Amino acid sequence: MSAHGHVDLGHTVAGWTGTTLALLGCTGAGVAVCAAWPPGILIGLAVVVLAGVVTWLLHLAGWGKPSGPRPESAWDWRTRDSAARAGHADCLGCRAGGPRRAVAAARSHPRPAAPLPAAGEGA
Repeated sequence: MSAHGHVDLGHTVAGWTGTTLALLGCTGAGVAVCAAWPPGILIGLAVVVLAGVVTWLLHLAGWGKPSGPRPESAWDWRTRDSAARAGHADCLGCRAGGPRRAVAAARSHPRPAAPLPAAGEGA
């Protein structure tokens, strides 16, 4: 059991892909700094920016997760979020996806909260 209790911390395709790309970009930029190669620094930083864009697009495509806890059946990182097409309520990424997504997210009903164990349970 983790220190955060029995909850899903958002292990998703979007999260793993974005993190991997950002790590590669930072590593590339760091190597370029050590090698004193200015174009490499810019390439590494461009990969970091690309990581953010790719993560956002994957989130909009349903490979991310909405804010808050999810039911345990949706914890697998390969589980696609079928509600992402309309947008997630209170999600900045979905609102940035365009006005139709923002309106759909505002109209959608909030997702039911997953039951969490009490502080003393499951230790």
